[in-house]
Amino acid sequence: MDRIIRCITTNGGIMAAAIDSTYLVATAQQIHETSAVATAAFGRLLTASSMMGAMLKKTDATLTLKINGGGPLGSIIAIADSYGNCRGSIDRPEVELPLKQNGKLDVGTGVGKNGLLGVMRDFGEGNPYIGQVEIQTGEIGEDITHYYATSEQIPTVCALGVLIDKKDIRHILAGGMLIQVLPGAEESEIEQLEKNVNEMEPVTTMLAKGMSIEDMCETALKGFEMEILDEFPIGYVCNCSKERVERAISTLKPEEILALADEKGYAEAKCPYCNHTYKLTVKELEEISMSANVK
Repeated sequence: MDRIIRCITTNGGIMAAAIDSTYLVATAQQIHETSAVATAAFGRLLTASSMMGAMLKKTDATLTLKINGGGPLGSIIAIADSYGNCRGSIDRPEVELPLKQNGKLDVGTGVGKNGLLGVMRDFGEGNPYIGQVEIQTGEIGEDITHYYATSEQIPTVCALGVLIDKKDIRHILAGGMLIQVLPGAEESEIEQLEKNVNEMEPVTTMLAKGMSIEDMCETALKGFEMEILDEFPIGYVCNCSKERVERAISTLKPEEILALADEKGYAEAKCPYCNHTYKLTVKELEEISMSANVK
């Protein structure tokens, strides 16, 4: 089972979140049938959204990340709730790219650098917070770090990793860390944190060594006393339903609703996040049309 924890130093100067998102990313890979490079990019964005979603302070709030740098993967979207559960979509999951010279997946080229990273926090109050920044590298972790520094003025380190077996892309290891310097942190604490971060191994290396997410936080906060704020089990969770599909269709004009049926007498709608297909009969479409006409 995947988990996420959030920790804070005892004086409240530094926060660190760590996540093991292996099964979450593997589930996304199976649902969307992503290639190796698409799995790495999609998995990184999902992992980041999970950590950022878990930082929302309202239980029914959601966070949406969207990145499109003009690369061959197209737009990638990840949506998380306040417990770290998330879902997402990717325009072109089948795209394959040559490995970089160092043998690693070329996520930066797949995402591209000519575009924006958007962040939307929706607290269910009608006016979501929306921020966006220009993409720096397309590697996603660096772009999340840049977003916090530029848009929210919070010194942040975002480390994301998706390790994929070259012989079988179904074998995945994924995780991430989000470390932030909070108001009131002393200069000596910031210097110690910088030292720790510079010495820290990649997330997937730590996970491959068998380190827990608690171990990862202790590594990032070496030299500090810390306490765990909260812990959540997380997963790839979609909230689609036939009722949601019917509500979406009801926004169309009555004649448009009736025209949705094919020659077999059905209308089909596929969820972009979990690929579940919903079928509606002509009778159901007529009922939705009548309801829409009443409105």
